[in-house]
Amino acid sequence: MARTALTGEKILTTAARLVRAHGPRALTMRRLATELGTAVTSIYWHVGNRESLLDALVERTVQEMGEIRPTGRTPHARIVSVARALRTALRERPHLIAMVHERGLTERMFLPAQQALLHEAHAAGLRGELAAEAVRAVQFQVVGFVLIERNRERSPEQHPSEGELWDSPTAGHDPALARALAAPVDTERLFLVSLHALVASLLAAGDTGRADGGRAEPGRTDPGRAAAETDWPSRSPAS
Repeated sequence: MARTALTGEKILTTAARLVRAHGPRALTMRRLATELGTAVTSIYWHVGNRESLLDALVERTVQEMGEIRPTGRTPHARIVSVARALRTALRERPHLIAMVHERGLTERMFLPAQQALLHEAHAAGLRGELAAEAVRAVQFQVVGFVLIERNRERSPEQHPSEGELWDSPTAGHDPALARALAAPVDTERLFLVSLHALVASLLAAGDTGRADGGRAEPGRTDPGRAAAETDWPSRSPAS
């Protein structure tokens, strides 16, 4: 079987896979050449030295993060879709995102997602400070949630565990609450519950602001808006 021709894109794809799996320290030119079945000199010819390769990986990551597109029929649903896609993208490439951050390109990386959120905020009637707060609130929610997820996944085994800490007295003599807090966290559902609540509150502020001609109180929601969304997480019978 004929060997596929070596290209800069193939080199970047393989390098990105190595970094995503093992971190940037695992990316050596020798290891990359072995993965590609080629000589180190061939890699140098296509992409330059290791620093040039890392710079290209960072630029590629920034471009990938700009490919997030909203889906859904309402501003609420479309904002939620951007947030979910952003969370997925961040979780899939933590090492590459860290490299982007180290090179001072974080704000540029987030700009396309912010613009997508802003478009939906405008579609919902938010303007000025309310629109800015909506964009930043959603971004901070996503990034903060991902950081907490990563911290929990990498933390050592806890002694005592949550299950051991949460009993009925600790939970204010609420046995159902104690059982829920002692159970493993369903991070996907928790993310959606908190995200939907946040987005509903932010968009309701725009509704009230238009009606009152001023700034709305946070937390005033439009029940019809949330009820119309189809991807609100359902609670399992066990919970």
